[in-house]
Amino acid sequence: MSINALPSVVDTDTWQRQIDELRAREKAATRELDAIAAQRRRLPMVKMPDYTLEGANGPVRLVDVFEGKSQLIVYNHMWSAGEQWQCGGCTSLTSQYTRLEYLDKYDARFVLVTQGPIEEALAYQRRVGNTMTWYSTADSPFGADVGAPAGGGFAVNVFLRDGDTVYRTWNSSGRGTEQLSYTFALVDVLPYGRQEEWQDSPQGWPKSPTYSNWSSSQEIAARYGSQA
Repeated sequence: MSINALPSVVDTDTWQRQIDELRAREKAATRELDAIAAQRRRLPMVKMPDYTLEGANGPVRLVDVFEGKSQLIVYNHMWSAGEQWQCGGCTSLTSQYTRLEYLDKYDARFVLVTQGPIEEALAYQRRVGNTMTWYSTADSPFGADVGAPAGGGFAVNVFLRDGDTVYRTWNSSGRGTEQLSYTFALVDVLPYGRQEEWQDSPQGWPKSPTYSNWSSSQEIAARYGSQA
């Protein structure tokens, strides 16, 4: 790809001065994120009912999804009934999570829950090569109660377990889930960034429609899946 738009070329001192100015803003943003995380740790929580989900081996109580851990992150994957290919954004985002064992040392687990029937959900998991543990809330109000109803959007929810009691501590959706992804962090440090039309970029920088550079579910399946 030939691109005519290029950053200006300057001497090393000028470059260093400008990156030092940017670094001050980056450090301020990091400190703000630390403050946000501190506020998040001080949020109150809501007691949850005793939901029953469906796993690969049958019904599972929500409290048992923790598998003995005290903390649980749930990604609620969008699901369109009867469709072979599900949400490309959800499929792409969750395909990143291939090494989740590091959460063991934090007494935490990260799983995926979808509104799709468990048999269809597991078939899709294999088709796209997803390595997370999947559960279905098709026969439970759990998804709807945590912001991911049937036919609705996606969400991320965090839960805390105290004995047999489960509490909901945090929730986000939309661009709030970007902090859980490494792909955007990598793309955002590139000179041309995400190259999406909404982005604030210099004149002449490459632009494309929003989402057009995202991997589709079919592309994810071709790279990682079994095509079952």
